[in-house]
Amino acid sequence: DHTVLVVDGRIQSVGPSASVAVPDGATRIDGRGQWLMPGLAEMHAHIPPGNASIADMERMLELNLLNGITVVRGMLGDPRHLTLRDRAARGELASPHILTSGPSFNGNSAPTPEAAAKMVADQKAAGYDLLKVHPGVPRAAFDALADAAVKAGLRFSGHVPLDVGLARALEARFETIDHVDGYVEAMVRDEAPVKATASQWFGVNLIDHVDESRVPALVEKTRAAGTWIVPTQTLFESTVGPLSPAELAAWPEMKWVSAAQVAQWTGWKEKFVAAGTTTPASRTKFLDLRRRLIKALHDGGVGMLLGADAPQMWNVPGFATHRELQAMVAAGLTPYQALSMGTRNVAQFMGALAERGTIEPGKRADLVLLSGNPLQDIASTTRITGV
Repeated sequence: DHTVLVVDGRIQSVGPSASVAVPDGATRIDGRGQWLMPGLAEMHAHIPPGNASIADMERMLELNLLNGITVVRGMLGDPRHLTLRDRAARGELASPHILTSGPSFNGNSAPTPEAAAKMVADQKAAGYDLLKVHPGVPRAAFDALADAAVKAGLRFSGHVPLDVGLARALEARFETIDHVDGYVEAMVRDEAPVKATASQWFGVNLIDHVDESRVPALVEKTRAAGTWIVPTQTLFESTVGPLSPAELAAWPEMKWVSAAQVAQWTGWKEKFVAAGTTTPASRTKFLDLRRRLIKALHDGGVGMLLGADAPQMWNVPGFATHRELQAMVAAGLTPYQALSMGTRNVAQFMGALAERGTIEPGKRADLVLLSGNPLQDIASTTRITGV
């Protein structure tokens, strides 16, 4: 029995309905029997780059918005994303608020310290919000990237290249480590017959050689570094999990994905399973370890942000973020803790708690109305009445 009064896009007052004066002529949205929550954030999104059309980019943004996602952080930038960011800020297209990295630093784009430093300078000049690190960056190039980024006032996020390793990534103070990348590799026993540098698909092939007693120390080092984690667990639940391609393709949201894309994802999973480097048991063990890592990082005071990595394999923009919430609860977080990852935590991470993240007077009215209580059933975030 509460009313939220919004004036010019800002929350003016919140309180019991009898105590909130509603101006004459106000537009009334009937939320009786429903639940109002802050808009969610997708902190590992992919606005289509490369040869994608502007229409494709706008469609991805709209799919997120219609699913109650009011902030996206694009993690594979393109110069056209800067224009989209500005258009979204001006309200010229149906889109979440956009943060965007530049084109990624990888073994091809940043093979040398000189190339890495130049990329930092170029992306600073272009106006990107952050730098994206991909696999393959050599250690010397990474060190140059980190030094140049500090001088330029830019933060860097993403993968932990195998030549860099988790210890150096934390020392360099990655802003976010996405996919919980580098942690399985950092747990490989010294006497193991395989080395961490032999990692495949985030360490799934290393699962029988890890020392889980290292987790508390890794958690504490992450917390001390101030590095945040974007788990993207739903990516692993679909690619490594037990569901067959046919079962994944039957998910309701796949109607928004082209048949060619589904075929590509199907081929990847079939090839991965057929490769024989993993077994159903080892894949289950890998997923269980990731869930325990996520819970340990959260409980150890590491900042956690919601992100699903869409539109990557089996992750449809917007829909995947809700699956990520469910994956966080399956990992042992409460619904409230999972929701915080996509609301309050994101505002804190952005330095924007005065602007967004909770439903309080003075904040942006980026709101989602639900027909079910997400604190009782996290799947209720999909029961959207309005955005």
